[in-house]
Amino acid sequence: MTGASLDRAAREAGGRVIAALAAQFRDLDLAEDAFAEACARAAAVWPRDGAPRDPAAWLYAVARRSALDAIRRRRTRQRLPPDPPAPEPSAEELLTRDDRLIPDERLRLIFVCCHPAVAPDARAALTLRLVCGLTTPEIARAFLVSEGALAQRLVRAKRKIAEAGIAFEVPGPEAWPERLGAVLSTLEVAYAKAHEDAAGAGAHAGYATEMLALTAVLAELLPDEPECLAFAALVRYAEARRPARLDEDGAMTPLSEQDPALWRTAQIAEAEALLRRAALCRRPGPRQLQAAIHAAWCARRDLAEPAPWPAVLALYDALLTWRDDAVVRLNRSVALAEVAGPAAALREVEALNADGLAAFGPYHAVRADLLARLGRTAESHAAYDRALALDPAPAERLWLVRRRDRLVAD
Repeated sequence: MTGASLDRAAREAGGRVIAALAAQFRDLDLAEDAFAEACARAAAVWPRDGAPRDPAAWLYAVARRSALDAIRRRRTRQRLPPDPPAPEPSAEELLTRDDRLIPDERLRLIFVCCHPAVAPDARAALTLRLVCGLTTPEIARAFLVSEGALAQRLVRAKRKIAEAGIAFEVPGPEAWPERLGAVLSTLEVAYAKAHEDAAGAGAHAGYATEMLALTAVLAELLPDEPECLAFAALVRYAEARRPARLDEDGAMTPLSEQDPALWRTAQIAEAEALLRRAALCRRPGPRQLQAAIHAAWCARRDLAEPAPWPAVLALYDALLTWRDDAVVRLNRSVALAEVAGPAAALREVEALNADGLAAFGPYHAVRADLLARLGRTAESHAAYDRALALDPAPAERLWLVRRRDRLVAD
């Protein structure tokens, strides 16, 4: 098995293996370290002996043995008697099978990491690292913070979970509401990482499909939580458009240029039903507005219909009353450019102030487009170069290169 194949197996299995190990051993650091050790052993053994039939089960079994060895060494150092060996096969081993409780097991650890004892600014970051497999740099870019600050949050969060003796189990229904905001924030960022890759070929692409299952579980657990229903609707609206997100050359197709005839109507219908249920709860929130933005686009039937820019801008204006951050304002500026012109939008973009914007590719891409529309070609070219330097996914890279090269042609 090549290194690339091992990387793929580790990415696909990592979240559920770490979740299963953490559920068994009640130790997040131990679960991470044991999985890392399993990957290191796989890198040494698989090229020589061949890939196992079930890479996820192999990684889990080796990681579990590594965790048990670490516990025995720890007890030996502390002069404590070791625990008796666990019976075989373990329940956790069953969790590595693709036809079992993978979404639910991940959801369990998400609820653990989003415990109220963990600082609010660390809950989503910790879950994204452990359960979703995002790297520290990826999470830092998502939250527009430095890698150093993000790493410190992760250390403090894991320490808090250990010190507080937080149970590694799905809490009872009475505890769900106080954790739901952090759970949904986590899933939002994880889904965004999968959705930003239009071709669905990147490291986190599989999470887009899995998110459909996770949000279905959440909607069933919490049928009267409108924000939960709205996020499930948002995922379905976005995934319904996936068949139209690439052109014939494999480049990303912007939403305003996608052919609605290629969208999945059944998923749009599911989303509409979920959003209606959310509205009936009569408890508005930011995710309902976000889903409504997607709904405005998915109401379009063909490219001949005008793009719903005025409605989208009005929805973003409403969203700012709930969530006034740099990403929302950046997205709003795209609609503003179509309604009020690129000059007004550029003023909004250049007024943004967040530490992580320099490493946020969409910021440079939006700014490059606005500069181009205002005839500031050299500045636009430089902004496209900055976006490309941040290593976007292949489909997005191809689109950015086209836009940049068109500046020269024009």
